[in-house]
Amino acid sequence: MNKPASNTKITAVTGLALVIANMIGTGAFTSLGFQLEELYNPATILILWGLGGVIALSGAFSYSEIGSYIQRSGGEYAFLSKLFHPLIGYLSGWISITVGFAAPIALSAIAFVAYFPFFEPSPKWTSIVLIALVTAIHTRNLSVSSKFQNVSTLFKVGLIVLMIAIGLIMPSAFNNGAVYTGIDMTELLSPAFAVALIYVSYSYSGWNAAAYIIDEIKDPRKALPVALIGGTVIVTLLYTLLQFIFLKHAPLEALRGQLNVGTIVMQEIAGEKGRTYFGLAISLLLISGISAMVWIGSRVTSSIARDHQFWFFFKQKANELPTRALWFQFVISALMIITGTFDQILIYCGVLLTISSMVTVFGVFKIRLQHLNKSKNAYKSPLFPILQIIYIGLSLWMIFYAFLNKPVETLLGFSNLFLGLITYYMSKNIKIKSNNN
Repeated sequence: MNKPASNTKITAVTGLALVIANMIGTGAFTSLGFQLEELYNPATILILWGLGGVIALSGAFSYSEIGSYIQRSGGEYAFLSKLFHPLIGYLSGWISITVGFAAPIALSAIAFVAYFPFFEPSPKWTSIVLIALVTAIHTRNLSVSSKFQNVSTLFKVGLIVLMIAIGLIMPSAFNNGAVYTGIDMTELLSPAFAVALIYVSYSYSGWNAAAYIIDEIKDPRKALPVALIGGTVIVTLLYTLLQFIFLKHAPLEALRGQLNVGTIVMQEIAGEKGRTYFGLAISLLLISGISAMVWIGSRVTSSIARDHQFWFFFKQKANELPTRALWFQFVISALMIITGTFDQILIYCGVLLTISSMVTVFGVFKIRLQHLNKSKNAYKSPLFPILQIIYIGLSLWMIFYAFLNKPVETLLGFSNLFLGLITYYMSKNIKIKSNNN
């Protein structure tokens, strides 16, 4: 039986913490190694991370406006169902259910094991057990989830600030002077840069976290922009400075292709003990990201279950936690850990999330052109339509080059949408039969 949830609404501060926790995960500490396999100028890497922040911020402004108009939990599912068509909303919700949260949860758990310094546990089974424990915490009540998230996020941000401070103060032992050289336009316009931007966009993907729990936010018209935009700005600054520290303190050859770039850098800065302590700290830090995604992802499933008979098993009563949806999400994450590899999951997930968020951002045009949101308190995205054009244009660029360079992973993503289409019509058929009876 589901435990009753507290009627207490979360504040803008908790929403901000949730966004930061959801954004800061595996990508900041793992994707640099993959980017350096085809990009060789450190200045290009820093531009890459800065551009990722611009994309995320463009999306955050857009989602704040849409969320001000459609005040319902479920993220893209709720937004697109109302703005365009239930099928489009359903497919975006399908993406969220199958990969949008389950995949990042799986990746964070894998990274936790990679960074854990004291012994070498079984990567797959340790990751699965960790996700199960975090899921169990979130089946208690909303107050427990909120407190756990705030404390773990504070720890996470404090650790990253400490790493950045140490990295800025300590001199570099390596000649990575290319960080300060001119921009390499050949790399910036290359397909490799576009593919690397997918890795970076995945790292920023949690910027829309608060949009999935609007029903649980107090005064969303004011709190949602604070959470989405404020969280994105803070994380963009932290991410860019963190990559600068990584590039400053370790030889590029040592980072290239490596998953645990954070511990490699800390070993260069503080020796073997520093590597051990920070490896432990980073592994604990990743738990906060897992917690945020476990919390949010289950709300998408329960939101879809309100409208589609195919998912009726996950429908929750008022003021109850989505316990069944939480454990269903756990099962999907566990299956991904058992069957997939880190980089395959990342590209596959990144392409689908980019498609879903791109279509949602396009919804701002409909809101503006049809004057849908006439409320005096409605939030309006600044610089319309410049931010929306930036987001959509760069998203299309990433998807195009992802298809050229990673066709298998991209095609798997589109096949996932086909499966979602099948379940949509199955759900409609169930509803028709139910009405006939």
